[in-house]
Amino acid sequence: MNLILLGPPGAGKGTQAQRLEEKHNLKQLSTGDMLRAAVASGSELGSQVKGIIDRGELVPDDIIVEMIAERIQRPDCAGGFILDGFPRTVPQAEALDEMLAQNDLKLDCVIELKVDDGALVARVSGRFTCAACGAGYHDTNKPTKRAGVCDSCGGKEFIRRDDDNAETVAARLEAYHRQTAPLLPYYDGRGTLSSVDGMGGIEQVAAEIDAVLNKCKTGG
Repeated sequence: MNLILLGPPGAGKGTQAQRLEEKHNLKQLSTGDMLRAAVASGSELGSQVKGIIDRGELVPDDIIVEMIAERIQRPDCAGGFILDGFPRTVPQAEALDEMLAQNDLKLDCVIELKVDDGALVARVSGRFTCAACGAGYHDTNKPTKRAGVCDSCGGKEFIRRDDDNAETVAARLEAYHRQTAPLLPYYDGRGTLSSVDGMGGIEQVAAEIDAVLNKCKTGG
């Protein structure tokens, strides 16, 4: 089964993708990871990608699609894949569909994690992690049991990502609605789009996603 998870930054796509990878024998494919691997490989394509990145330019869609085409042929994708971070625009989706068709593959399901913008800003801007062990916390939803002390390792130093602030999250949401949200009617028109409530707890969202996957498998 081949999937795409859609939703704005902070919607929980990464968390759910990891769970799907473990439970359903799918491979999570991150375009960021693929780009880094290409550069590290020293291949002709990797050298081309490195030059583009070093110039501060965006890697063209055709190169991204070429990398995905190569990656999905590897044995660990035999059970299916979850695309993470691609496509972000309708032209990218069209290029992806064309490439998959050329390889006798298709997207079985596109799942949107629907979230409330205001609640998402609060969710993301409150996140912080332990500098020592990486345990994650939230100012409101998951504070440390003892103020200033990590529950897991007892560490007393914490990190907040520079882009985990209300202004940056709001800007990323605006970019998502402008660039990526048009993918929703695109995939809806192809009969592959389903939506779940991304504002619930992790297990609740996971259960809704599983229900969607069961429908996809049975053609419901």
